[in-house]
Amino acid sequence: MKKILIISLFILIQNKLAHSQFEAIKSFQKEIIKNEITGSNVVMIYKEGRVVFLNAENSNLIGDKKINNQSYKPYEETLFPIWSMSKPITIVSIMILVEKGLINLDDNVSKYLPEFSQIYCKGESGKYLCKKPLKIIHLLTHRSGFGYYSHQGYGYGLTSTIKYDNLNDFSEDLSKVVLEFEPGEKYYYGVNQALLGRVVEVVSKKNFYAFLKEEIFEPLEMTETKFYLTERDRSRFQPLYINFGTIKGFTTELDELTYEESNAAYFGGEGLISTMNDYSNFCIMLLNGGIFKGKRIITEKSIGIMTNKYSSFYPNEEFADTRKLGFNYGFSMFVLDDPVVDGTGSTKGIYGWSGYHGTHFWIDPTKKMFGLFMSRHRQNISNIDIQKKLRRAVYQNPN
Repeated sequence: MKKILIISLFILIQNKLAHSQFEAIKSFQKEIIKNEITGSNVVMIYKEGRVVFLNAENSNLIGDKKINNQSYKPYEETLFPIWSMSKPITIVSIMILVEKGLINLDDNVSKYLPEFSQIYCKGESGKYLCKKPLKIIHLLTHRSGFGYYSHQGYGYGLTSTIKYDNLNDFSEDLSKVVLEFEPGEKYYYGVNQALLGRVVEVVSKKNFYAFLKEEIFEPLEMTETKFYLTERDRSRFQPLYINFGTIKGFTTELDELTYEESNAAYFGGEGLISTMNDYSNFCIMLLNGGIFKGKRIITEKSIGIMTNKYSSFYPNEEFADTRKLGFNYGFSMFVLDDPVVDGTGSTKGIYGWSGYHGTHFWIDPTKKMFGLFMSRHRQNISNIDIQKKLRRAVYQNPN
């Protein structure tokens, strides 16, 4: 009898803790709407084999749309541009090729893309022929010397699907860009995953999207994850919330990417759209050591390689994000090394990534949990601040 009472008391305490945690998450969701940070948003928390929390908080503001997460209703679920959350998917595609023995991480990029056999680096007195070769691992770890689209003076047009309709032309143009430093020398967030998509095409002899569908999306039942929008899709594409002082409201007219179905410039760094349920399947696979519903996508060893430390956090790396303190960098993954510096109560070793318009996820192998957030906004507030607020709510850290 005493044992039963103790078990009952334990369950009651756990339920109260869970209720407190869930209310904190809902409060976070309402707060970012109230403070005009974003519009409708959705959070999923998955733990120990099941979804323990899923809530869409709708703003009901003019111009916004209600989020639909009813995955059992085909082609009705809300679509989000996931931007840089495309990167971990691209990374997995490379690791699949590594496991098949078709590519090595230490290979020179020029082995697959000959246009990179002669590359130039910036010097004090102008450009010079780089002394070191550009390698696959440099692209995976953002240590190539390529910056992002506006950093190096070649403009946002480099990613525009209006300018490019295939990755080959993109690769040819990128090979002419002068690197900021010798390959492998420093961390510098850049266009690397877009180029990796072209590597996948050359090695697999398939277009990048076809490879992703065959090797990742179909096995993971990610039926809504793609690089384009049909006319029907556009009706359920989440509008973008903008708050730049005098410019405030929702729009569908300021997309840097057109998502045209006919375009074959499949940018693996930022080009994918997805749904909450689709991307959660990708997270489940990572959390389960590379397995989804009995199907192995990649090995646990590959995930370990992806989440290893290749670059430290600021100020150890001068170009690392000054707001993401305590996190090392793997293959386009942040990996928490110092929870005290992070200050959210998150577990050491969590890893994940985020997207330009506010989406983000993290995997917590220790607690057998992941968190996934989707919304859509652009404004003068750091997405990292939003991520930290959500993780504080999840891990119940009041600081």
